[in-house]
Amino acid sequence: MSTISIQEFQRDPMSILNRVAAGEAFLLFRDDCAVAEIKPVPKANGDLRPYGLAAGEFEVPADFDTPLPTEVIEDFEGR
Repeated sequence: MSTISIQEFQRDPMSILNRVAAGEAFLLFRDDCAVAEIKPVPKANGDLRPYGLAAGEFEVPADFDTPLPTEVIEDFEGR
């Protein structure tokens, strides 16, 4: 990992960001103290998850849409 000062980054931020996009990582320093790490964002896996991947692993309870007890509603509403 390369190091770079804030002043160097401010002088030419696009150059640094282009290097990051190419895969390089930087540790950004203010004086003698590291303040940030600039690194490429990992590419997302382009594969879609298959439909029904977890089919049968979860069952919605029969009382799922039953109204909550009054005291729980009051707690949510701050009464």
